[in-house]
Amino acid sequence: MADECDVVVIGLGPGGEDAAGRLAEAGLSVVAVESRLVGGECPYYACVPTKMMVRAAGLLEEARRIPGMAGGATVTPDWAPVATRIREEATDSWDDKVAADRLTGKGATLVRGEGRITAPNEVTVNDQVFHARRGIVLNTGTAPTAPPIDGLADTPFWTNREAVQATEAPASLLVLGGGVVGAEMAQVFSRFGSRVTIVEAGDRLLSNEEPESSALIKEVFEREGIGVRTGANVTAVTHENNEFTMHLGDETLTADRLLIATGRRPNLKGLGLDHIGLDENARSISVDGHMRAADGVWAIGDITGMGAFTHVSMYQAAIAVRDILGEEGSPAAYRAVPRVTFTDPEIASVGLTEAQARDQNLPIRTGMAKIPESARGWIHKVGNDGFIKLVENTEWGTLVGATAVGPSAGEVLGFLAVAVHTETPTTTLRDMMYAYPTFHRAIETALADLT
Repeated sequence: MADECDVVVIGLGPGGEDAAGRLAEAGLSVVAVESRLVGGECPYYACVPTKMMVRAAGLLEEARRIPGMAGGATVTPDWAPVATRIREEATDSWDDKVAADRLTGKGATLVRGEGRITAPNEVTVNDQVFHARRGIVLNTGTAPTAPPIDGLADTPFWTNREAVQATEAPASLLVLGGGVVGAEMAQVFSRFGSRVTIVEAGDRLLSNEEPESSALIKEVFEREGIGVRTGANVTAVTHENNEFTMHLGDETLTADRLLIATGRRPNLKGLGLDHIGLDENARSISVDGHMRAADGVWAIGDITGMGAFTHVSMYQAAIAVRDILGEEGSPAAYRAVPRVTFTDPEIASVGLTEAQARDQNLPIRTGMAKIPESARGWIHKVGNDGFIKLVENTEWGTLVGATAVGPSAGEVLGFLAVAVHTETPTTTLRDMMYAYPTFHRAIETALADLT
């Protein structure tokens, strides 16, 4: 006999938790299903603890920048306070009681276990069966994946999860994967004294960003002593005597630890998608503008393929909740999805890159301004690497993409995200006043450079 409810939410990452809580507060009976931690990857293994690591590493680097600017400084890295802060402040030692109590306090029923669709509007968790009168919300997220390299699976490599739980910085670290996670972690551990080499199969780091961003972060990494290998073909990995060995053709790299940051896979297998006409072997679940994936089924978060970001999941959750409750609201729009890589310098972007715009055959022109040549960049001096790059659709006279690289670039991006989202004419942006001396004032220079 199935237990009746209004909605079953499978997966309680940020979007799923938010959707379950909102629906419960709206008076619906909600069953919230989670097999791991309420809150998902972000607060326990990703966004929050990794940014604590980035913050700590940034403090060390700022201290190293004091000579010649403000006196003298001796810097002694210590990972212990970082590990303690992650355990005590961010994750409660990877205990989700606070999040679980927050959710049940809103009226949702929390059920622990693997949720599986066993019929339309029916979800089975362990031996419990739930019939969802209004429907099912899927927010099962993604999991770290490792490439099929000879010997790798038999080694005790790290993913982001083990890196976040580290109790000390390793003496040496190999990072396989030059995307966001790999780049952030490479710089963090390097600044805490680890000898780090980052290895990427593609021809550049951060391949989803502008080439200028990739070139600058490579330059910064090498300046800081981080080894960078791009275009690398890793043929084998071994682990003997507490040491990893990575084989790259004629080159061999060794380190105490190996971090695999080559991507993530959607958690769709075993979800019972065939019962609602969907393919569990797909890389993502297609949804319409209201997050509908099938009759009585909504999908949100990483599994929709619209950006593996907490802010995308939360945005989609709000849209799905409105649709379930029958409320009016705009459909999802993804022309201005913001993203930030929290390296130093920060690399922040929104909308299309120049290459993506050209691939869509858009009529575009670009403008660039270098942060060191701005008044604020000149004042900032050491640690002032960066630039602003704008991509304008010349037919529409609006920005379709923008990149901000530099100190606090993620904050500068807010202005650019609004401009792209609202399709503000570049003529209007040129007529604005920009506070002096600020980093964001370089946007004015980039606008003038649009050619």
